[in-house]
Amino acid sequence: MNIVNDNNTPQFPRFSLALPVRVESRVSESHVWHEITRLTDVSAFGAGFNLNRPVKRGRLLEMTLPLPRQLRCYDFAEPQYKIWGLVRSCITRENPSTEEHYAVGAAFIGKRPPQSFYGDPAKLFEISHKEEGSLWNIIDAPKRPDESGLPKDLRRHTRFSIPTDVIVEKIDADGNVTASEPTVTENLSLSGTAVFSMLVVEVGEFVRVKSEQYNVSIISIVRGRRIGQDGIPRLHVEFVDRLFPLEGIE
Repeated sequence: MNIVNDNNTPQFPRFSLALPVRVESRVSESHVWHEITRLTDVSAFGAGFNLNRPVKRGRLLEMTLPLPRQLRCYDFAEPQYKIWGLVRSCITRENPSTEEHYAVGAAFIGKRPPQSFYGDPAKLFEISHKEEGSLWNIIDAPKRPDESGLPKDLRRHTRFSIPTDVIVEKIDADGNVTASEPTVTENLSLSGTAVFSMLVVEVGEFVRVKSEQYNVSIISIVRGRRIGQDGIPRLHVEFVDRLFPLEGIE
């Protein structure tokens, strides 16, 4: 796993240390998930590991791990090293079990996230530069970043104008379905979709997107609502617990 491997970013010595790591992701202000996994490799400036859920390039993660003292930049005497990382890649890996898993590469950014993260945990960031002897500095990611020079696996996911029949289910905190609607997608990507929908849901609420054609059911979070020029409302949702199986299209 290359921790950071776009064309303009220098590489650093990485070590194959299968250390346990707790990875936490804030999907919204009220929803957090975490997973215990193991590193595949690590350096003083980033780490690679596998997760059962996908995370979008540019998302921030909080990691807790027993990192060796010589690879730390602070908290040298603490048994557990807590550090924030910026997701630089998330690649689907084959898994002998029935569940998918994802190989993630993250660049360490420091002990705390940027202040803007607290108001919008879904915000995406990008590496700005790195000063000698310091961790990576980050800035807000542009709305439409130019990723033409990156390998496909490192790009944010392209949306395709694919009309696909789906069922959108509004779910409560316990996962119970409170409303359901058959509809069609306006566009679709591995990590999210826009769907025509009359469901009454707010930004930050959870829905389940189901497709019989692709034999998939995905927990998702509503990231936006808008009414098109045709007067029909759309929901913009981000897939949370897996990617959409569009490998044959990308």
